[in-house]
Parts: sequence; structure tokens; C-alpha cells
Amino acid sequence: EKVRDVVGLYLNPPTNALVLCVDEKSQCQALERSQPALPMGLGYLEGYTHDYLRHGTTTLFAAFDVATGKVVSQCKNRHRHQEFLQFLRHIDANVPSGLDVHIVMDNYATHKQQNVRLWFAKHPRFQVHYTPTYSSWLNQVETWFGIITRKVIRRGSFINVKQLVARIDAFVRAYNENSTPFAWTASADSIFQKLGRLCNLISGTEH
Repeated sequence: EKVRDVVGLYLNPPTNALVLCVDEKSQCQALERSQPALPMGLGYLEGYTHDYLRHGTTTLFAAFDVATGKVVSQCKNRHRHQEFLQFLRHIDANVPSGLDVHIVMDNYATHKQQNVRLWFAKHPRFQVHYTPTYSSWLNQVETWFGIITRKVIRRGSFINVKQLVARIDAFVRAYNENSTPFAWTASADSIFQKLGRLCNLISGTEH
């Protein structure tokens, strides 16, 4: 039921509404490496030095607009329900008041905390759609997290968390200038068929 609900939003988005895929990427580390990413060499494309200094972490909250590919983001020191509520208010302030907002997110405890539920109850234009357990791949913001991890977080060298946050913010601004939506083509039935084939493959044994 949850798969059909979420996929239905992707393939047939509602009119006069936004579909936002929301999640947080915790423990984004500000690592100061002894040197930048190593250049290409024989047998490998890119490398990183093994020695680095840790300068703390930040949590990246992001909402990915399925229709345009644009991202609303905020970095926070922690990822409790208080920070999540702050991010929801940030979304609310950045989405035109005449639009409904469909939020796709996982079942993380922070997302279901009582104060969060009360906030949604007081903001009826927000409608929540939970992905099934262990199905983060169904949330399109996870794909975007992979992009920013490869291009900014993992490859960078940062002297402090403030510099890491500044790089993240700069990347988001540049990304939104040329954003394009992800091409989602999988129907719910095709997903179930693929999962069925996978289950048969991993559960079958000849011994």
C-alpha cells in the first residue's frame, strides 16, 4: 500500500501541490585532509589520503522537489525532532501558501514524534506519505544525498564545520540554478515483480 501511494505521487503528481521528498543526512563530517583528493593514477580514478583531522559534524536536512529537482535545505548541529520541526517551518515559509504539500519520508522516530504530529495536524496543507521500512531507495532525496556526498562532502577538506556548511549551501544554490527532476519510470507493479524475482533468487538453494 505504501509503495503504491508513493509511486503514485511520482507518476501522477496531484495538481496545485508540491511533492517533496524529505530526509536528513546526519554525521556529515568536516574532515581536514593532509592534502586534497589525489589525482588519477594507474588502476584507479581518484584517491584520498588516509590521514585527516576531525572537526565535528553537521546534519543536512533536505527537501527534494520531485517536479523541478530543486532542493530546500538547512544544516543543523543535531537531528532531534526540534531540528526537524525547524526545517518543516522553513519548508512552510518557502512554499507558496496556495499550494498543498505532499511530504514523502521514512518512519524514523523523529518524523513521528508527538510534537511533529501536532505540527502536521495544525498545518493541514501538509500531507505525509511514509515509505515502507527498509525502503530508503524509494525516497528520491536519497539519490540527491548521493550526489552531494560524492561532489562535496566526501571529496572536500574542511578546517571546521562552518566551512563545510558554507560549501554545502553554495552547492545547493548552484544545483538549484540548473536543476532537473529525476526521471522516475518504475510502476508499483514493476517494483513488486522485481522484488519477487530477487526474493526467489536469494531464497532458493540447491543444498
